[in-house]
Amino acid sequence: MKHLMVMVCVFALAPVHAWAGEYDERVAASRATVKEFMQSLKGELQKGMQEGGPVNAIGVCNRTARGIANTYSARNGWSVGRTSLKVRSPDNAPDAWEEAVLQKFDQRRQDGEDPAGIEHHEAVKHEGEKVFRYMKAIPTAELCVVCHGSDIDPLVDAQLQKLYPQDQARGYKPGDIRGAFTIIQPLNGGQEYSAKATVSDYGLRPNPTYAQIQPAAFDET
Repeated sequence: MKHLMVMVCVFALAPVHAWAGEYDERVAASRATVKEFMQSLKGELQKGMQEGGPVNAIGVCNRTARGIANTYSARNGWSVGRTSLKVRSPDNAPDAWEEAVLQKFDQRRQDGEDPAGIEHHEAVKHEGEKVFRYMKAIPTAELCVVCHGSDIDPLVDAQLQKLYPQDQARGYKPGDIRGAFTIIQPLNGGQEYSAKATVSDYGLRPNPTYAQIQPAAFDET
């Protein structure tokens, strides 16, 4: 009888351990994609800055940022993008889940956590489907305030108003959280869970420290 109970426990726990491994892989893949996204966009912005300063860089970002996000979305079969509580483009406005996470990011920063290491991930229901969601905070660097601060050069301001007439992404200071990378991965054939079950139900830590990614100056969030 004792051996039977042990076997039952082993088989009962097997799906949970399998999901834990898959979950960790999804976190790692999301981090890697965010790092690639960051580096690709950073390269385009640096090139734009070198060729024509911040006014030119704004135009470069306007033309390339969405394409870069779409490239990673198509490659992985995910939804990959950026969002913020104060967006530059209304196309990047957060949904309810993202908005709640962004608010928590701000609170975590106020509580003393390093913005460069702030992330969140969990398995949830989204539009009736099971998905894995990941967000990584974008801290405001010194260079970011050129286009996202309170004292913006008139030429830069004119370009922003031209390309982003509904721009809200201003007034930031170095160290503020200006937005976040956001990823949605479909969960097909993965661990079953109810609408109320998240990673915490499986004893996993939703918000481990992650300081390897250091976002620099990004536009169009």
